[in-house]
Amino acid sequence: MSTETPQRRSRFRWLPARSGRSKVVAGLTALVVPLAAMVGLASPASAAASATATYTKKSDWGSGFEGQWTVKNTGTTTLSSWTIEWDFPSGTSVGSAWDAAVTSSGNHWTAKNLSWNGTVAPGASVSFGFNGSGSGSPTGCKLNGASCDGGSVPGDNPPSAPGAPTTSDVTDTSVKLSWSAATDDNGVKNYDVLRDGAKVATVAGTTYTNTGLTAGTDYSYAVQARDTAGQTGPVSASVSVRTTGGDQNPGPGGDKINMGYFTNWGVYGRNYHVKNLVTSGSAAKITHINYAFGNVQNGKCTIGDSYADYDKAYTAAQSVDGVADTWDQPLRGNFNQLRKLKAEYPHIKVLWSFGGWTWSGGFPEAAQNPAAFAQSCYDLVEDPRWADVFDGIDLDWEYPNACGLTCDTSGPDALKKLASATRAKFGADNLVTAAITADASAGGKIDATDYAGAGQFMDWYNVMTYDFFGAWAKQGPTAPHSPLNPYTGIPQEGFTSAEAIAKLKAQGVPAKKLLLGIGFYGRGWTGVTQSAPGGTATGPASGTYESGIEDYKVLKNSCPSTGTFAGTAYAHCGTNWWSYDTPATIGSKMTWAKNQGLGGAFFWEFSGDTTNGELVSAIDSGLQ
Repeated sequence: MSTETPQRRSRFRWLPARSGRSKVVAGLTALVVPLAAMVGLASPASAAASATATYTKKSDWGSGFEGQWTVKNTGTTTLSSWTIEWDFPSGTSVGSAWDAAVTSSGNHWTAKNLSWNGTVAPGASVSFGFNGSGSGSPTGCKLNGASCDGGSVPGDNPPSAPGAPTTSDVTDTSVKLSWSAATDDNGVKNYDVLRDGAKVATVAGTTYTNTGLTAGTDYSYAVQARDTAGQTGPVSASVSVRTTGGDQNPGPGGDKINMGYFTNWGVYGRNYHVKNLVTSGSAAKITHINYAFGNVQNGKCTIGDSYADYDKAYTAAQSVDGVADTWDQPLRGNFNQLRKLKAEYPHIKVLWSFGGWTWSGGFPEAAQNPAAFAQSCYDLVEDPRWADVFDGIDLDWEYPNACGLTCDTSGPDALKKLASATRAKFGADNLVTAAITADASAGGKIDATDYAGAGQFMDWYNVMTYDFFGAWAKQGPTAPHSPLNPYTGIPQEGFTSAEAIAKLKAQGVPAKKLLLGIGFYGRGWTGVTQSAPGGTATGPASGTYESGIEDYKVLKNSCPSTGTFAGTAYAHCGTNWWSYDTPATIGSKMTWAKNQGLGGAFFWEFSGDTTNGELVSAIDSGLQ
């Protein structure tokens, strides 16, 4: 086989089919308003004499924020429903929202509870979040028609955000925090200290020493002020600190994951082999490999390509250790080469990835009998011929309870059932991970599945934050296929890395279980006259293996970057327009990932990199 077959190109994931890829993009639910980021001011706290509503800025990714409203029942009777209203100045608006129905009339915004979260017991709270754009602050807040401050302190504004904490006196088990005071019209009462997003202390002053920590461990701290009426203001900017002791640099990328996909079909037309990980210098800089793909047939794990996987004979020149395969040895192919790689680089762990675009078709049947699926996967991964090669399994279902190659209706808990059964079978000593959607549009693919529930059985998720846009929309508009941040005029709201990560966090997936996805390729159009994004086109640009797509190693020379937009690079050369990540944009994305507290990054896939592995190096250095 000299070229990539259709099912093997399946990794490029946002595309429903070669002849109808635009249908998925067009079919995803559009957001009511543009989304980007949310303003950071807290608004008066609650409604009616029996409830309060507090606004808080939860995160800031440069071009935007994540906002959150919290309704607290301060009375003695149960609330049966809630409605929050507020005004934004011109230029500030709400984008995607979760856990509430948000509408607007001009600059006036209304959020109503959903069917499942309208009841709030005495003393209980309920929150909803959203992303938005602009720099204004909410005013005129009303909860169920009354003042959001509950009527107890009319006109009382919440405190401002304190200054970002600074750290000192860092030891193996403790760290001292200091911050500048917040301001309030009636006085600040105390401060909540947040570690990794959870409150660990409430103090009256502007210093706090956190003890009982773990040596050689990363922590993130922020603080939030409370006024004399009990209203909390916005959370401060955060600071990251690593306690002393322990292993301060346990491997490539420090303590972060740097995982790449190695494709079994790459040994054919691409002539890319396990040894290339060594000659490029990448093997010393990665932590994990996802071997793609195994198939899912009749609800069970099966071999993807037996010849490439364990039968292909390697010459001495092609082999990782310079030793040729023999005709009668028990294991050859990629599996044997991976075994040799791990012998030379024992820090690398290898997972066998099952599914992918075309081969996800067997997952719905697997979800009907998760135990049988897990048993079949375990029997295959732990086959005595290659059990020592693999350290776990990756489930690449595109997409549970949503439309991909076909439309699945397995239910929002289908992935959770598979994950639970797989973890139970593989146990705590094996890794269990999954590649998942980055569709953060309202009612989109993230909303279709209980990723938080499934995540409790996963070591991490590979969030596929690429292939948002491409030349399946033949006439454009040209758009970066892996934008980090929202921007005005984006073809589909919710199609950015920042929004995907924010939505998964809001659903309840821990940040450390999320890996940011990087594509080692570009997507492009032809017939483009406009250099900046947003131009019209006549169709996909020519590519080595497929129209509209090209490896980074080719594009860096054939169409060098001419600008950066939404956190990624773009290039206009002749009538072609491409978007792709470069070492510089990858470095910026890794800084963002660290600031978000993510577990690291992953990429698709090794063969798109240069012969000296410059993109792998950029991820590694960026995660340090």
